[in-house]
Amino acid sequence: MEHTNNKLFSPADRYILEPIKKFIGNSTTSGIILFSSAFIALVISNSPWGDAYHHFWETTFTIGFGDMVLSKSLHHWINDGLMAVFFFVVGLELKREIVAGGLSDPKNAVLPIGAAIAGMVVPALIFTLFNFGGDGISGWGIPMATDIAFALGVLYLLGDRVPVSLKIFLTALAIADDLGAVLVVAFFYTSDIQLWNVLIGFGFMGVLMLANILGFRNTLFYAVMGIGGLWLAFLLSGVHATIAAVLAAFTIPVRVKASETVFSEKLSKLHQAFKEAKPNNQPTITSEQLHILEEIEYLTKKAQTPLQRLEHRMHPLVAFGIMPVFALANAGVQLQADQIQGMIAPVSVGVFFGLLAGKVLGVVGITLILIRLQIASMPEGMNMWHLFGAGFLAAIGFTMSLFITDLAFSDTNFIFQAKVGILSASIIASIIGFFLIKKGNKLIAE
Repeated sequence: MEHTNNKLFSPADRYILEPIKKFIGNSTTSGIILFSSAFIALVISNSPWGDAYHHFWETTFTIGFGDMVLSKSLHHWINDGLMAVFFFVVGLELKREIVAGGLSDPKNAVLPIGAAIAGMVVPALIFTLFNFGGDGISGWGIPMATDIAFALGVLYLLGDRVPVSLKIFLTALAIADDLGAVLVVAFFYTSDIQLWNVLIGFGFMGVLMLANILGFRNTLFYAVMGIGGLWLAFLLSGVHATIAAVLAAFTIPVRVKASETVFSEKLSKLHQAFKEAKPNNQPTITSEQLHILEEIEYLTKKAQTPLQRLEHRMHPLVAFGIMPVFALANAGVQLQADQIQGMIAPVSVGVFFGLLAGKVLGVVGITLILIRLQIASMPEGMNMWHLFGAGFLAAIGFTMSLFITDLAFSDTNFIFQAKVGILSASIIASIIGFFLIKKGNKLIAE
């Protein structure tokens, strides 16, 4: 049988496509690539090519025709355009979790939502303590964010011995944290708002919602209306365009057209029909077989929710394309002798302790309080080592923190200081979190 299966794979499948699929399917891969991209950005920015690196991202790129043009630097296109795709996938994850995931049951959602809220408030307060009355106070939102890809990447490095309950807790926490970060960006990090464009954007959102209600499931329709309408209107309005991406994601249908029972029955009939179809004993298949396969493909599509299908297809693009490019464009920090003082400036210290201390105090503190008050209980299979480990993994800010830094500051010194705090805290938090959870796994094994 194995020999027969091997015949179905060409050398390109066996030695190129299948290994690539396996590599992409590995849960730790995206975290490793993201870390590698950040490391490459740091190395290049501190090499003889550092100036060329920074100038490259400021290259202007223009799209449009006639008087209707959008002209922005590559850096802005990445942060306003590509990151909108990232936030679209975040929105899809949020809706899935709210509809049928860890945030769907209020009883199960209390703990991760409470941990996410406290894990945002405490870091913001700590940053404010270090920067109160200073020019850097606008960066209070930077240490509030958790990088879900990095945090889960570290978690999956620990293998199958990690309790499933810990994975669910950290995932739900990070997703709730993402929602909080989106709200912070929407309400506190926007430029002057042009109300007319906002109204146009909500008009397009109304069309998308109506299409959902009427049963439209064509993803191309949602893409055109979401990007060409909702996203563009928000981009021109002054409200950060990534908010439009999340709103668009919430309009994607989450219902199937063929239930599990209907799918199973029809698939069985089609499978039997395919077995009974007379083959032509050629490399090609017959028209009858082709017709049956097309019906199977259509039936399979009807049995999937558009939301999950989009999320599944777009995840590799985000994990292996958009986020590494974002890291390359934003993680480059030039460490020069005259900037050493900036490494201990209020902004960098506020970000560092906001993430490393604030996240842990907020996540662990509120979790213990909720358990003590019997409002929630410790997830089955988790122990205190796991909880503290999750607190430190939640302190990995990286992607989201770098994103908010770009919105919070225009001063290059403040941007440098924030990046130093983000990178140093994220590295330390990932190491501590890794070993704490490893210790928790060891205690369970014993």
